[in-house]
Amino acid sequence: MPDNLPFDFSGFPRLSGHALLSLRGVDAAAFAHAQFASDVTALPVQHWQWSAWLSAKGRTLAVFQLLKLDQEHVLLVLADGDADAIASQLQRFVFRRKVKIEVRSDLAVAGSFTAPEAASGAAIALEGDALELDVGSDALPRTLKIAPAPADASPADAAFELAWRQSDLRYGVPRLDADQRETWTPQQLGLDRLNGYSVKKGCYPGQEIVARTHFLGKAKRALQLLRVADGTASGAKVEQNGAAVGTVASVAGDLALAVLPLEMAEGALSVGGAEAHGVPLLDGLAR
Repeated sequence: MPDNLPFDFSGFPRLSGHALLSLRGVDAAAFAHAQFASDVTALPVQHWQWSAWLSAKGRTLAVFQLLKLDQEHVLLVLADGDADAIASQLQRFVFRRKVKIEVRSDLAVAGSFTAPEAASGAAIALEGDALELDVGSDALPRTLKIAPAPADASPADAAFELAWRQSDLRYGVPRLDADQRETWTPQQLGLDRLNGYSVKKGCYPGQEIVARTHFLGKAKRALQLLRVADGTASGAKVEQNGAAVGTVASVAGDLALAVLPLEMAEGALSVGGAEAHGVPLLDGLAR
């Protein structure tokens, strides 16, 4: 990142749960391409994309933003944290590749429900010592900024962080708590809506299962946004006509992303005994 004057986070509340993981070295992009589900090789420099890290069985371990800052520097924005654990697990696959994996606790992530000043779509903008990302659309503008963490960081704004998490769910971005990791395939989590995985690139963990599901058309479940009762927890069962038909994968206040069958009978849905209503997902966050 540039080494200029410190960035002023005024008007951009911190997203304290977000963590950053840096991959640096001549093999950084190649390593990321081999490990993650998106096509890192095809991503232009100073652009970002949605991506995921999968288990060998094709289940999603993490969903994140992957920034290609230059040919030797890839930065992961992990909205659900766990950077230390992911760094440790990734390190096992480095072998002889020239790449350094480092948790960037010196950097902070902040957001705003406003349109970006310079970033657009997948293109990253440099603003002094900060990176600016366009993480919204005309329907719901959002800007994410990454910069050196200020020494006098203000306390986290819980209301803002909940609103941000809810906006992620409205766009169909899964926010996975620990109990929902290594549970769902990328197709079940709707990562195709975000261009979050590739079925044409070379091998990566879980690629065979992802490709088979895609080309054989075997996906039977998909993500749906629901309005639910406050207090709903991830992992809760979605019921219809007295029978369980799906599971809540992500929750934020009274919004939840649930994995439900593509073909469903008529009838009201409920979660935890309270009626749940379908809400349309927002488009425009594919990168």
